Amino acid sequence: MAITTAQAFNEFYELIREDAATKAKVSQRKEAVIGALRTAFPSTSTMRYQSTRVIGSLGRHTASRPFDDIDLFVHLHVDSELWSSSYQSNSSTFLYRVREALNKASAVKKIGARGQAVRLFYADGLSVDVAAVVKYTGGGYGIPDGTGKWLTTDPIKHETYMTDRNRELGNNLKRFVIVAKQWNKAHSSRLSSFHLEMMAARTFSSLGADRRTALRLFFDHNQYNLSVTDPAGYGGDLSSYLTADARIEVNRSLGAARDRADLAIAAENRGDHEEAIRHWRLILGSKFPSFG
Repeated sequence: MAITTAQAFNEFYELIREDAATKAKVSQRKEAVIGALRTAFPSTSTMRYQSTRVIGSLGRHTASRPFDDIDLFVHLHVDSELWSSSYQSNSSTFLYRVREALNKASAVKKIGARGQAVRLFYADGLSVDVAAVVKYTGGGYGIPDGTGKWLTTDPIKHETYMTDRNRELGNNLKRFVIVAKQWNKAHSSRLSSFHLEMMAARTFSSLGADRRTALRLFFDHNQYNLSVTDPAGYGGDLSSYLTADARIEVNRSLGAARDRADLAIAAENRGDHEEAIRHWRLILGSKFPSFG
């Protein structure tokens, strides 16, 4: 409950952001997976464990509740002979070897292959996706694409880009993204989390702590402007997963959110915080505090 719009936004941010308990759980599960990987792929193996880092929203610290999975970027070195004979032309075989090895080495009872990653299921719902990759000498990393082929990616560059943009925008970008993702979740989650982040990163030339006007600008700037290029240079247009019908729905949702944000800001400016909070609750979902 809040009596001013600014107070409601502050309470909302504290409710949806990554907290200390989540960070501790992420660290604990990462270390458990590293232990299993070191056992499964020792230095004497034809496929050797190299390193692990948390990627995705939790890795970039742009996650917004609820937190569904922890993405781990696992670099494995494959001997050249094994690579050319078995994995170069069949990434599924590579993925299944990782799954089978973790099945043997991990204490987690339910493990499965999930397209591009191996998923470890936990009872609390916060699963771990192990994205096993090989490093290319020419740059980037190869990751299974889910069909037996390989995709080139570089989430380390994604993290660097987001960190740099956050610093350029006064350390307000990541805070903004955490809030903006609640709009997406409240309206059918039509945008992928990463796509939304990159849209936000390119929207602002400056960004302050006022997330109300920032949201209004984000909605307005990105309506009919969904295309954004992968900053790592490998993924092309990040909006390419959207069908023509999905684009229509996203643009409609952005326009409706902008119009309602105008009403919310106007209500706040005339001192009617109850009405402003009512509008923001419709934009950002039922987790947004009520007036009172």
